[in-house]
Amino acid sequence: MKREQDPTWTFLTNHAHVLLAISAEPEIRIRDIAAEVGITERAAHRIVSELEEAGYLVVTKVGRRNEYRVRHDLPLRHPSERHHQIGKLLKVLAHEAK
Repeated sequence: MKREQDPTWTFLTNHAHVLLAISAEPEIRIRDIAAEVGITERAAHRIVSELEEAGYLVVTKVGRRNEYRVRHDLPLRHPSERHHQIGKLLKVLAHEAK
């Protein structure tokens, strides 16, 4: 149920939220990414695949689980932001210790 105070839009995309979740916990499961970001597991899997295909994530299979490594040295994708690296954004928005 949508509450009145829930925002109808945000400043960051779901791709950014997924990168933040993975950056905070490199062994996070897709279902946990989905829950944290507020999207379906299918959407989380699609976003992870897109980020891997674009080179922003390196995915390594460890047993039955995946381990992720974010490529902090790559530029943001929008032309007006390409002079900034993804690592700078993640550092500014990093999750605080829980």
